[in-house]
Amino acid sequence: MTPLLNTQDSTVQATPPAQSVVSCTDTELAARIQELEKEMRVLMWEQLQCIAEADHRAIHTDTTARSLQVWLQGLLNIDPRDAKTRVTVARNVEDRRSLYGETMPPDMPDTAAALSEGAIGLDHARVIVNGIRRLPDYARCHQVAEVEATLAGYARTMSPRELEKLAERIRYLLDQDGAHRNEENQHEARELHYATARDGMTVIKAKLDRETGAKFAALIQPLAAPRPEIDGEKDPRTTGQRNADGFAALLDLALDHDGMPRTGGQRPQMTIAIDFDDLKRGLGFVNEDGMPGTLNTERAITAQNARRIACDAEVLPIALDGDSLPLDVGRAKRTAPTHIRTALLRRDGVCAFPGCDRPPGTPEAHHVQHW
Repeated sequence: MTPLLNTQDSTVQATPPAQSVVSCTDTELAARIQELEKEMRVLMWEQLQCIAEADHRAIHTDTTARSLQVWLQGLLNIDPRDAKTRVTVARNVEDRRSLYGETMPPDMPDTAAALSEGAIGLDHARVIVNGIRRLPDYARCHQVAEVEATLAGYARTMSPRELEKLAERIRYLLDQDGAHRNEENQHEARELHYATARDGMTVIKAKLDRETGAKFAALIQPLAAPRPEIDGEKDPRTTGQRNADGFAALLDLALDHDGMPRTGGQRPQMTIAIDFDDLKRGLGFVNEDGMPGTLNTERAITAQNARRIACDAEVLPIALDGDSLPLDVGRAKRTAPTHIRTALLRRDGVCAFPGCDRPPGTPEAHHVQHW
């Protein structure tokens, strides 16, 4: 075992590289990166052995730290989650000694061997430890060695994220009843909250069970895909912006679907109230409250966006008196009837309005030049 470092010496002498990285070829540079990763993993293995020994000696009790994890967090200046991972993994891969001083294999010998060789990293070991812990009791008694060997073997070629999926599949195979209870608990823990911020934007926070989450991902991914390159220029939107645009397109598709539940005999609608005289002027209209228009959420909307929405909407004229009481209600008329929308889809495939980012198959019936 490597002796503990002298914590009183704050300087560390690093061995200079044998060759400057600037003068390395691409092949040599890639090989050096791999070599350094392996060396760091081996050093991490040695540190885990030291952490396990510190645990046995209960070093943290000589300080004000309430646990080994807290002590290690302060000693190394690392995050609590990282400190917890190192302590947990160290306890499972340490070289143990019996009461008679004999060396005994670690609780997870295959994981320990892979760590000592530098074949896997700390995150791999964390996934294996957590995967073993989540097994049902009978599996931990009779099949833990087989499961641990399987996960440690695949960890040599899989990323931690891929390994985590494999560990979950093994748990589902060995504990289908427990997996079903876990999914039921996820369903009970589901939640979605939305609120309007002071600037008028809607803030959404959701926690979905895995089935609902899969449905959401399947629907939004094609709608949020990057747009094709135009003259060699890639889609400038960030991932978050593309997801937001995809979600907006998803809402439009839902609102336009006949299967949506109806309220008061009508399909879901977004309503904009605009003064008639202002609407006639067409540009720069402002109502009595000093706002161009009002959404059904009681938030204002600009004249430009109101006209854009009205381009492809159902218009229902209502004449109001001075007290905002209805004097006459007309019939709703679609500005772009079904046959027109079908023709647009056949002709363009996408919205032809300049700057519109609707994905293919969801054209908006906008006028390129307002009629």
